[in-house]
Amino acid sequence: MDQEIRITGARQHNLRNIDAVIPKNKLVVVTGPSGSGKSSLAFDTIYAEGQRRYVESLSSYARQFLGMSDKPDVDDIAGLSPAISIEQKGTNRNPRSTVGTVTEIYDYLRLLFGRAGTPHCPKCGKEVHRYSVDEIIDLIYSDYAGKPLEIYAPIVRGKKGEYKNLLLKLHRQGYMRARVDGTLYWLEEEVELDKNRRHTIECLIDRMRVREENRSRMSEAVEMALKLSEGFIQLASAGMRERELTEKYVCPDCQISLPEIEPRLFSFNAPFGACPDCAGLGFHSHFSAELAVNPALPLGEGGFIPWKSMKYMVRKAEKLAEKKGWDISKPFGELPESVKQELLYGSDEVLELVFVDKKNGDWEYNGKYCGLIPWLEKRYNETESENYKEELSRYLVEDLCATCKGRRLKPEVLAVTLGGRNIGELTEMPIDELIKVLDGLKLGEREQKIVGIALTEVKKRLSFLNNVGAGYLSLSRRAETLSGGESQRIRLASQIGSQLTGVLYVLDEPTIGLHPRDTGRLLETLKTIRDLGNSVLVVEHDRDTMVAADHILELGPGAGEKGGELIANGSAEEIMKGGSSTALYLRGEADGTWLPAGGRRTPRGAIKVRGAAENNLKKLDIDVPLGVFAALSGVSGSGKSTFLYEILYKGLRRKFDGDYRERPGKFDSISGYESLRNIVLIDQSPIGRTPRSNPATYTGAFTPIREFYAQLQESKLRGYDQSRFSFNLKGGRCEACNGDGVIKVSMLFLPDVFVKCDVCRGQRYNRETLEVKYKELSIADVLELTVDEAVETFGGIPRIANKLKVMQEAGLGYIKLGQPAPTLSGGEAQRVKLATELGKKFRGSTLYLLDEPTTGLHYTDVKKLLKLLHKLVDQGGSVLVIEHNLDVLASSDYIMDLGPEGGRGGGKLVAKGTPEEVARGKGPTSKYLAQFLKEIKSKHEGK
Repeated sequence: MDQEIRITGARQHNLRNIDAVIPKNKLVVVTGPSGSGKSSLAFDTIYAEGQRRYVESLSSYARQFLGMSDKPDVDDIAGLSPAISIEQKGTNRNPRSTVGTVTEIYDYLRLLFGRAGTPHCPKCGKEVHRYSVDEIIDLIYSDYAGKPLEIYAPIVRGKKGEYKNLLLKLHRQGYMRARVDGTLYWLEEEVELDKNRRHTIECLIDRMRVREENRSRMSEAVEMALKLSEGFIQLASAGMRERELTEKYVCPDCQISLPEIEPRLFSFNAPFGACPDCAGLGFHSHFSAELAVNPALPLGEGGFIPWKSMKYMVRKAEKLAEKKGWDISKPFGELPESVKQELLYGSDEVLELVFVDKKNGDWEYNGKYCGLIPWLEKRYNETESENYKEELSRYLVEDLCATCKGRRLKPEVLAVTLGGRNIGELTEMPIDELIKVLDGLKLGEREQKIVGIALTEVKKRLSFLNNVGAGYLSLSRRAETLSGGESQRIRLASQIGSQLTGVLYVLDEPTIGLHPRDTGRLLETLKTIRDLGNSVLVVEHDRDTMVAADHILELGPGAGEKGGELIANGSAEEIMKGGSSTALYLRGEADGTWLPAGGRRTPRGAIKVRGAAENNLKKLDIDVPLGVFAALSGVSGSGKSTFLYEILYKGLRRKFDGDYRERPGKFDSISGYESLRNIVLIDQSPIGRTPRSNPATYTGAFTPIREFYAQLQESKLRGYDQSRFSFNLKGGRCEACNGDGVIKVSMLFLPDVFVKCDVCRGQRYNRETLEVKYKELSIADVLELTVDEAVETFGGIPRIANKLKVMQEAGLGYIKLGQPAPTLSGGEAQRVKLATELGKKFRGSTLYLLDEPTTGLHYTDVKKLLKLLHKLVDQGGSVLVIEHNLDVLASSDYIMDLGPEGGRGGGKLVAKGTPEEVARGKGPTSKYLAQFLKEIKSKHEGK
């Protein structure tokens, strides 16, 4: 069997006719500067061809469901295995999707509970056991052997009434005696009952001594009792506690009936098991007055935020106030509570209004005032516009379902336990804790035989998750809340669980979001996949991953047009002997650290956050320094993102922007922000969802370019203005493709094909617009330029060059100005946003928040990024980044380290101060930082 993957003539994107040999069944790292062609080789060439060949082998019927990708631009790839890609892209955005469902562990848990769970009454908590007739008889002969036994059929339990007709009916059916409220009566005598009191009536079926010769009679009595009482039987014997048994899943005390216990009952995505109040979501979405109202403003001046441009709705409210005699000229927050309620939720008062409309003529209104909240609900439910729905959803808030407490299932389902815990309690536990609980689970011999295999599979998959650094997550965690790195590691654990062999796994920076402490565990997992007989191809910049790899491919030497070459290919030891940037990095002769000439800065104030208690934060008191480059560190799941997004960003946005309505996390107070003018979040979310959005339009660089083209002599002669050079507007764009440059062609059972527009040949503009040129470049040619090329082209035009140079400084010189937004990685999107901020006219006193900005960056690019971030501080701003990268931590002015562990073990401030001060601490970050600073010091002393 071929033990190599041989690539010949790879030219995808910026790859320069690469020939490469990659050993199979090895851990192989593809590295190099950002934009050097790593993803083009790993994903767009090797994975794409492996996937294409597999799908091509299937029938045309199957292909219509799977879709087919285009053949990559490569002459040949030999020795290729079926390929699986595990990228950074988030998992399912469906709120029903959880860590448990994505990994399929929840399916195994449903099986465990459906086959070995113990049902209890959801009201009183008493265990409910269902007995067959044979089981009841066996129990009688086991527990009452040789003793006198009375068998009763419980008919009435704690209900009011006289029950004369019932007792008469029992007598006519041949029964002789009945026990009423604990007293035994002959049915032939008249029993007087108070109709206003609750009574319990049990019919005596038979009384006998439990002997083998009476087995037939005993069996008949049991069957008769079950039939008369519809499934219940009462056993009484002198000197023993009475017992009530049932052949149904029904609580004998509360009369609550339980459904048949089976795996589908534990699914919150099916009506059998889903909580009826929240339909299995675990929360309720509703419009909140807190988000939709600015209490500091009167209603007529924007107090009701959604009605700022809805003058007719404000007029209705004013008419209602006039009729009721209210004064609503005061801020909404100062109005009486009863007035607030009617304005928010509507009134039954009929209003007569005349609205003046100069265009369409005046119109009359004769109806009720509906109120802000019902108005929002009606608009949200009736609109078909996704954009309008998204706009209204700003005022939606999620509250935990009161019935299921967020556990998504019916009360009777949550009353089924395994080892004393219900399925909701298990899924809420951190995975590392759940492993210990399941290890200590004791099952009977019968249950072990039924669910032993399923339990082993659950433990195995949970261990995989724990080993890839996701032990702090819970199975109930919604998939949409996971970071790119977390979702990638979860899918990685699922793949290990599948135990496939002979597969090529292609991963995109699996160490993203991982603390150096957890990287070793992840590498062991990758080696486990390799040792099963698979090839693992990883795009990575992490030093530890490269050292642990069996083979390394280094692309470069630069980015974009300057990259795309294979400059090194061999084992880590062989690479280290060379002179490439990766060789220097692996030998410890180069790193990504950078500090300004003046050294570390001293904070000039602090934002004081007190009592932060959202998610796993433990009443955290923390001072965020201002006027410095600060880093927020800690192991995965320690609470960094919760603090940055939910507490600091949302808390301060509410202070700066009266119209910002997202609810911040729980905290007692926040102060010390008064010197700030603004807060800016630069995250890794896409800069746009459609190919029409690109770096040029997002950064604003395309506007001065269009203005410049409109001022050219040819444009003035033709009467063109800047709108002529927009591919989004009629006039200058190609109308055959509406400015897209491509036309989608449906191919029925084959995937849709995108072909270049025949009219504009993919250039987006019509012929007349393309005739206007600068340096022989049309406006379409400009969009095809890289940022580096554009800087050279427009270097003499400051208003264009300045915006482009900032992108260049951000390490984005290799991307094209018109590159569609969906094709940018999370790290690239973040740097485009950073460049946009740097390109703005300096406003000063701004706090910039970033979440792992080194994602996708080679150490040489990390150095460029650090220069940019320090530049923001030098301009009078403050920077706070979430980072694990030791280059960044060592280059920061101040570090706040959260931990000491992830999940429930995190949420505390472990260390704070300069990198040197934190390095002297005892947390996981301190250990690795101290070692790194020591290496840097010895390196500089060696020089």
